[in-house]
Amino acid sequence: MSHKKTAEAMIKCAGPIESALLPRLLHVTEAAAIAASYQMGRGDKHYADQVSVEAMRRTLNYLDMKGIIKIGEGERDEAPMLYIGEHVGTWEGDLEVDIAVDPLEGTNLAANGTPGAISVMAMAERGGLFHGPDIYMDKIVVGPEVVKYERKHPEDSINLDAPVRDNLEIVAKALNRNIDELVVVILDRPRHEAKIKEIRETGARVNLITDGDLMPGVATAIRGSGVHVVMGAGGSGEAVLTAAAMKILGGKILARLVLPTVANGKSEEAIAKEKAEKMPRLEKMGITEKNMGDVLDTNQLVPGNDVIFSATGVTPGTILKGVNLFGEGDARVHSLTMGSSGVVKFTDTIYIHDKEATPLRFV
Repeated sequence: MSHKKTAEAMIKCAGPIESALLPRLLHVTEAAAIAASYQMGRGDKHYADQVSVEAMRRTLNYLDMKGIIKIGEGERDEAPMLYIGEHVGTWEGDLEVDIAVDPLEGTNLAANGTPGAISVMAMAERGGLFHGPDIYMDKIVVGPEVVKYERKHPEDSINLDAPVRDNLEIVAKALNRNIDELVVVILDRPRHEAKIKEIRETGARVNLITDGDLMPGVATAIRGSGVHVVMGAGGSGEAVLTAAAMKILGGKILARLVLPTVANGKSEEAIAKEKAEKMPRLEKMGITEKNMGDVLDTNQLVPGNDVIFSATGVTPGTILKGVNLFGEGDARVHSLTMGSSGVVKFTDTIYIHDKEATPLRFV
């Protein structure tokens, strides 16, 4: 009896980056997550971030690729490693990749031992990731059902400038739900007070989070996650990483750059000062005051066609479990990896240093 060779077809259509680097990318985020987990709950977010950065960079440099950090820990004079523009990998072989990293997304979460901290990164071919500055992006993230609905109803599309109610009505129709059945994730920040009020006035439920809106964004594209929309202003790097996942999973993100002083409603004097400090650097990236307000979609944030994504849990979250340390330096980690071919993997990995002292067991 004939049958569709679905898995074979998907594996065959994987690009060179996915084929060569996705299995290794898992090791990179796992190494960073395990390093950070030793600092979980110790209250020092800077050191937790430092050890995860160091572990991620060391592991990245084992990979045969010509990698350039496009989204990283900041500018070269602000970050000792994984800075924007840094070259990583062996620089051997033919693979030229752009890289977005966040070795510890949710530094406060890890330091305080609260849910949702992850280690995450994405790669694409050269020019395949938005080379953005380390400021904010205001965004809205929805799943593939909404994209499908928009394709059938082009007059009914998510719009970053539309009232909250209009956007939630579209999501509700796409998911065949009532608005009061929707869950909207948003960072608990003073800058979002008005938006939170608008969301609640529609009847939708609000899930306020203290940090880490990247994985909730990914969750919008995973049926059964309990997350239907992510809104609000957060880090631009997290928005690009979210876009990489949306590009693979078929979801959608709309985002625009915004200066932190503007997003947080600071004084005109504070806004002018930040512009004076940051606009010269932004203009070198092609970002001016005129085009900063342009709305960027998924394909503008991640124009690449050979995109890979990996995230490993540090502390337990909705999608990923946290690192479980046991024995003498042993660890169990839970990760999500995926590539443009459409192959998505949830991986449960156990690292055992001494098989005799710590034999593998069912739990």
